[in-house]
Amino acid sequence: MSLLSQTSEYALQATVVLARQSEMVEVGILANALGVPKNYLSKTMSQLVRAGVLESVRGKHGGFRLARPADQIPLLAVVEPFERFTETGRCLMGRPYCSEEDACAAHESWRAIGGKIVRFFRDTTVGDLARGRAKWPNSAALGVGKG
Repeated sequence: MSLLSQTSEYALQATVVLARQSEMVEVGILANALGVPKNYLSKTMSQLVRAGVLESVRGKHGGFRLARPADQIPLLAVVEPFERFTETGRCLMGRPYCSEEDACAAHESWRAIGGKIVRFFRDTTVGDLARGRAKWPNSAALGVGKG
C-alpha cells in the first residue's frame, strides 16, 4: 500500500531526476528513463509547471527543469497538486473534513501519524532526496550532459 497516488510518485521521481540535471530534459527522455507513460508524465509535469515547481521550454532544445534550486522545493510543493495534504492532516477515510467534533473512525489514531507525514513532506526538500542513495537515472541514462 502506498501513501501517495501514482501521479504523486511520478512527480517526485521526475523532480528528483531533474534536480540532478544542469540542463533541460525532454519529457519523452525522462518518461523512458523512469519507465513511465509519456502522456501521463507530460500532464503531471504540466501541473508542476502551473504549481511553480518546474519551468518548461518548448521547441527543439526544450524540456523541463526545476523552477528554483532543489533545496528550496519542499516535497509538499511537489505532491500538493495531486494530494489533499494540509497542516491539520488528511482524513484516512477520505472525508473532506474530519475534526474532533466530527471524527471518522480512524481519526484519533491517524491524527498523530498524519501530522508526522505532513511535517516530513513540508521539511524534506527535493534536494534532500536528490542527494540520497536512491537508484534514480543519472545524466548518462537520460542521454543529456553532465548533471
